[in-house]
Amino acid sequence: MLEEVILVDEFDTPVGVMEKMEAHRKALLHRAFSVFIFSRKGDMLLQRRALSKYHSGGLWTNACCSHPRPDEDTCEAARRRLSEELGFAVPLKKIFDFTYRSEFDNGLTEYEFDHVYAGWYDQGIYPNPEEVSEYRWLSLEAIQAELAEFPSTYTSWFHLAFPLIKSWIERSRV
Repeated sequence: MLEEVILVDEFDTPVGVMEKMEAHRKALLHRAFSVFIFSRKGDMLLQRRALSKYHSGGLWTNACCSHPRPDEDTCEAARRRLSEELGFAVPLKKIFDFTYRSEFDNGLTEYEFDHVYAGWYDQGIYPNPEEVSEYRWLSLEAIQAELAEFPSTYTSWFHLAFPLIKSWIERSRV
């Protein structure tokens, strides 16, 4: 199946549609989402991307990331993808968005207007092995320590998003 992404301007206004890999080869700004899942005690769900992924295989990252399909609501796409990758669905709350650009050794570039969602979950996880090689729950403090000690084991976008998530959590507690 041909996967397409929604090309956007710096304000997230759609400007076109393009095949996903072509958009990544041409480094064009497109709409994406990132989902962060927390347990009731505050730990974050991390997944290790399957080695077969087109970039960043074997690296740790947030619960899931992907792109909405053309004419698909971004929050609904995030819920769909969470279910496809980790085997569960929960209500998601949009918490912020940001734009980032990350180049990879294979000639692809993620240049994304990223919609960030959070959800809370404490039940079974059923990872799709084509997407996820393993998962774990870690406290924010443990994640911060790992990012400092073993930075190359995490995806580039997670390094950018984690401080924003941590700041959002700290503001939410006030």
